[in-house]
Amino acid sequence: MPSLDDYKGIMPAWCPGCGNFMILKTFRETMAELGLAPHQFTIVSGIGQAAKFPHYIKCNTFNGLHGRSLPVATGVKLANHEMLVMAVAGDGDCYGEGGNHLMHTMRRNVGVKLFVHDNQVYGLTKGQASPTTAEGTMTKNQPFGVLSEQLNPMAMAVALDCSFVARTFAGDAEHLKSMVKASIAHKGFSLVDILQPCVSFNPVNTHDWYRQRVYHIEPDYNPEDRVAAFAKALEWGDRIPIGIIYRNNRPTMEERIPVIESTPLIRQRPDPARIQASLKKLF
Repeated sequence: MPSLDDYKGIMPAWCPGCGNFMILKTFRETMAELGLAPHQFTIVSGIGQAAKFPHYIKCNTFNGLHGRSLPVATGVKLANHEMLVMAVAGDGDCYGEGGNHLMHTMRRNVGVKLFVHDNQVYGLTKGQASPTTAEGTMTKNQPFGVLSEQLNPMAMAVALDCSFVARTFAGDAEHLKSMVKASIAHKGFSLVDILQPCVSFNPVNTHDWYRQRVYHIEPDYNPEDRVAAFAKALEWGDRIPIGIIYRNNRPTMEERIPVIESTPLIRQRPDPARIQASLKKLF
């Protein structure tokens, strides 16, 4: 059984009080409780404070370009669909630069688990507005307030029929852990939006701000009711729901590719004869 020490990476360089610390701690505990050794899962990230996450945990890792974690994670999953593949991103990284990749990964339903550290600001580049920053918020490079409407990633995901849509809060460790486990247990693509404070550059959405607003979704709520899920996803303001907002069980991309349906690509032996036959068609 793995211990917490088995997952230790390098020393985190986040600001003291950052919500990322609780996410990292909870994630390590979850992997240990699931009995997953570091070599049994892969974490892909892009660029940003959240994207430093795999530096601070021992595992298979690919740290790529800004907003481009999902294409790489898709490639890893298709090469070895028996591997647990996760992507970690920030709200700017994923919903901004990576928004197009997010949309199409949802559509394809690749069995990747995406965890978005949503602090409603670009933290690495010092505080400009991200897609989830509230309209009207004043930042260093938006002195007249944010002019764009705030993105609602939960509503977008439900509208695109994402097969698992959940929100949690970094200040509620047990709930965060339960959402990570539920995401991993789900067969298809999972989006988990993790609300977390940025103590350096977001003085609005603080720990107290979230605690006064987040509430656990009611036990009798049915996440497979898409119409109800869309209504739940639209809740934001004085009350913010956390939990599984939407879930469906449609086939994954891996299941629909005949070549890898039964045997992972990494375990398939190359056939030179087939390669030569294909090359002859080109010349």
